[in-house]
Amino acid sequence: MISSPRLISYIPGLALSIAVAGAGLLLERAELAISGARPIEGLVLAIVIGSALRSGFRLSPTFTPGITLSAHFLLECAIVALGASVNFTAIREAGPQLMAGIAAVVLLSIATSFSIARLLGLSHKLAFLIAFGNSICGNSAIAASAPVIEASAEDVAASIAFTAVLGVVAVLAMPLMSIVVHLSAVQYGVFAGLTVYSVPQVLAATAPIGAVSLQTGTLVKLIRVLMLGPLLFIVGLARGLGGRRLSLAHVLPWFIVGFAIMAALRSADLLAPDRVSLLTSTSSLLTTVAMAGLGLSVDVRSLRQAGGRVVMAALASLLALCCISMAMITLIGIV
Repeated sequence: MISSPRLISYIPGLALSIAVAGAGLLLERAELAISGARPIEGLVLAIVIGSALRSGFRLSPTFTPGITLSAHFLLECAIVALGASVNFTAIREAGPQLMAGIAAVVLLSIATSFSIARLLGLSHKLAFLIAFGNSICGNSAIAASAPVIEASAEDVAASIAFTAVLGVVAVLAMPLMSIVVHLSAVQYGVFAGLTVYSVPQVLAATAPIGAVSLQTGTLVKLIRVLMLGPLLFIVGLARGLGGRRLSLAHVLPWFIVGFAIMAALRSADLLAPDRVSLLTSTSSLLTTVAMAGLGLSVDVRSLRQAGGRVVMAALASLLALCCISMAMITLIGIV
């Protein structure tokens, strides 16, 4: 049971995240009132506002617990609620071909990213962190894999610093890329799910395109995330650790279980339409607050501390992942 002092410690950061989310939603309404359209979604605006605040001002440490709660736990709750809008029929229709394609992209991306980082002179462990972060789920993969390979704090900090900034840049740029390359809603959802670092960032990158892209991207991303546990277990065995450093949370996070349960209920028609609508709206609101928390967690000035070779390795790895993903989409004929 959480103590009262701990609950109180969440209030400042949570209130700030809600305020930033509210500002993003207000700006979205202003866009709609002025132009009749919403070129930039409220959740993306929340990221930008939050990041600007974090980068422009020195936030008191009292905000940290609530910001962390917003960026992680609320987002996980949003993912569970989002499951109510997903029908597993889409997975059955995608078939084993897409599943195999996702696995192939992840494995090829890890090998390519690791090779790029090593060619740029980075250490084996730093190259591994960048490869796993780029190929699976960004900072979460870096944090989860660091103890398995016994990476130093310096390597973890260097890889996370740039990945956090690059992930936000990708969220802002991806919707524009969809328009330029003329991807369909499903193609863009698959592409975003394969290339964007984290689940919340996938939500932010796909929401502006529409519900089909959002649901497709989330499904693809969650399948990609599910590869983290088995791959780290294999790495642990290869290093002679026998997988002892892995926890159940790494193999099967609770929010993925919750997402699957909600999607199963929806697929079995056990959720009334009004409840589906309520859960979908709740997911959208929680996601916006989580995006605000994510933005408040990213200081763009940390980019300068990451180092030139780390920056080049991360950029080249992301570009390679984008090319590999587009090739997979073309090869298996996603339309």
